[in-house]
Amino acid sequence: MDFAFPWPASQGEWLAWSSAVVTLALGLFLFLAPGLAFRLLRLQPRPEKAAAIAEGRGRMSGFYLGVSLCCILLAQPLLYMALGFSWLFTAFGRLLSMMSDGANTPFNWISIVVELALAALPLAFAFGLVP
Repeated sequence: MDFAFPWPASQGEWLAWSSAVVTLALGLFLFLAPGLAFRLLRLQPRPEKAAAIAEGRGRMSGFYLGVSLCCILLAQPLLYMALGFSWLFTAFGRLLSMMSDGANTPFNWISIVVELALAALPLAFAFGLVP
């Protein structure tokens, strides 16, 4: 069985692929430099709780890396749909936190715009809105 890297062929695939590449970059950043990533995300792990860094490397980067690599290597519309819905629920969780937890900050507004954009790109391709 031969495996060929599925290079994007249409504009919609390029948009979805771009979202997957950004997600992959975020996953690699969390995987390779979780301390710096936490500072940029405004998270502060306690020095006596080293397991917090493991959460960044394992749980947070694991999903980013797994879903984005599957999208890039397999290029299936349903995988792009999973990526889009993951970002959409990330944005929804942030919006819910902004409304109920008092997290209405400029950082969260910028983050929600980025998350919605990263959700829209693969979902537009998966639903056939962009050929």
